[in-house]
Amino acid sequence: MPTERITFPGHAGDRLAARLDLPEDTPLATALFAHCFTCGKDIAAARRIAQRLSAMGIAVLRFDFTGLGHSCGEFANTTFHSNVGDLKAAADYLEGRGMAPSLLIGHSFGGAAVLRAAPDIASARAVATIGAPFDPDHVTHNFADALNRIEEEGQAQVDLGGRPVTIGRDFVRDVKAQELEPVIGSLKKALLVLHAPRDAVVDISNATRIFTAAKHPKSFVTLDDADHLVSSPEDAEYVAEVIAAWADRYLYLPAPAPPIGAPEGVVRVTEAAADGFLQDIQNGPHHHALADEPEAYGGSNRGMSPYGFLSAGLGACTSMTIRMYARRKGWPLTGISVDVTHDKVHAQDAGTSATTRVDRFVRRITLEGDLDADQRARLLEIADKCPVHKTLEQGAEIETELA
Repeated sequence: MPTERITFPGHAGDRLAARLDLPEDTPLATALFAHCFTCGKDIAAARRIAQRLSAMGIAVLRFDFTGLGHSCGEFANTTFHSNVGDLKAAADYLEGRGMAPSLLIGHSFGGAAVLRAAPDIASARAVATIGAPFDPDHVTHNFADALNRIEEEGQAQVDLGGRPVTIGRDFVRDVKAQELEPVIGSLKKALLVLHAPRDAVVDISNATRIFTAAKHPKSFVTLDDADHLVSSPEDAEYVAEVIAAWADRYLYLPAPAPPIGAPEGVVRVTEAAADGFLQDIQNGPHHHALADEPEAYGGSNRGMSPYGFLSAGLGACTSMTIRMYARRKGWPLTGISVDVTHDKVHAQDAGTSATTRVDRFVRRITLEGDLDADQRARLLEIADKCPVHKTLEQGAEIETELA
């Protein structure tokens, strides 16, 4: 996906480092992503979510909060309010570019910040949280043994995941003073809560309290055995899929006009996992699928194979063609199913004179309804009029060029 490396002024004027992940075409909407406590914009879950959303036409801005990652400023001087201020500054930056965010996504502590900032970001129509705490004060359990020292000395260096981080007194006092329940209750935006029951960092009870405090429209999705950072590629993919499918319901994503010579638009296939064969398939903002190979062939079996999609196209077109004919005739056809199998066989077995192997597709069509023998025979003939059937039989011209 195209990515812009940018900076913008944060809540106190410090330059914040960000990535703006863009779709190939003009963005249909924009999302703003807030990372977890002392993490950064480049964690795996953030990258996967950005990739998935950009594939459906949504630009994603992810940035490092003040004093973290590649952003300027001193983290020791930040507070929960300053993180919220950074989010508002990011939203203002996007609005200045004509890309005001309509979707806010927050991971862990970033989820709490997103909930607090959402009422002040008027363009936002939907909010999604991942493993978010109900009380921002929850984050202090990561350095509970240093709280007295922080209060007495004004700040202290603590170990967070093997990294030394300086926490200031103002940060601790600020998170202890926060109360998100009234904010969540008056959100007036669609809310999606994602949380793992086995989250060892932020207990699942936090998701319950967020969901209970919110008013509809609201949704909750369990992340099963995912860890707090959603570090597994499969879990990150699932989170990205869920957010994309959910957001499609609440964001205005008009399908772009198809290019000249491509009446059905562009089908874009993007590699999703360089260590296997997983592919993202997107046709406009609303139609998405995954392609893969079986595990026996080096894939992860998380989507149909390319030949599976080819078989699906033949089966779908066959069923549509039969339905269109029966509807026009007024025949009592109440249901259709088409089983398609594919194999490569010797040409002579397929009834041709060639000496090479050819592809053979076998269709088994089931027709339901009070149809007589002549009607069934006619519908079987009509199946061969399917446009995809004709394309497969006649062949097609394929042009290939580098973008």
